[in-house]
Amino acid sequence: MSDDGELEPPAGMDDTHIGAGVFDETMGPGSSFAHLYRGEIHRMKSWRERLDRTSNWAITLMAGILTWSFSAQTHPHYLILLGVVTLSIFLSIEARRFRAYDIWRSRVRLIQQNVWAYALDPDGGVLDENWREKLGEDYRTPNMKIPFEEALAHRLRRVYLPLFLVMLAAWVIQLTTYTDGTTPVGSAGIGGVPGNIIVAFVAGFYATLLGISFRPREWHVNGELIPSDVTGWEESEYGGS
Repeated sequence: MSDDGELEPPAGMDDTHIGAGVFDETMGPGSSFAHLYRGEIHRMKSWRERLDRTSNWAITLMAGILTWSFSAQTHPHYLILLGVVTLSIFLSIEARRFRAYDIWRSRVRLIQQNVWAYALDPDGGVLDENWREKLGEDYRTPNMKIPFEEALAHRLRRVYLPLFLVMLAAWVIQLTTYTDGTTPVGSAGIGGVPGNIIVAFVAGFYATLLGISFRPREWHVNGELIPSDVTGWEESEYGGS
């Protein structure tokens, strides 16, 4: 310890080990660890806002397509299907963003569960005895904590599945009430593609959405929204973008 109270590295230790002991000092509001936590909160908030912007654009686009599709009986039904395709693109973008957002949220939750929760209630103990090693390794080599398919399921269940169902209902209404003299399946045709093929394709697409959303799985998301015993730090093979 120097005369001004700063922690000095052990004798013989060069500047490459300047981080040694930096978190062993006071854990007060001005400590290095508190600054680290605030930085992670800021990163998590930034990526949360990115998710919200994607959802807002998807809802705005969907509302515009539905408004225009039902503004005249002559407007073709496949515009709604184009809206479904666009929603799928937004869903894939948001799932990728959610995986990145989960990196920061997982770090925040790891700190909350093992530092602040313990500081507030020492009797509850530490949730993960190896939290420092895991956090340090994640800073050295950041990894995605959840697979892409799970991110899709999370965003579908939270936001996108209701939007897809609204588009499906609108498409069915368009086929049944905005066509003259043909059956709904017959009026579903697009160009030279028969209506039964279009209907089968749409049915398969929505069955896939429901399967992704509700199939039994072990959730890797480490947050307040999905109760789970998994901390999200045991799996590291889902790295990448």
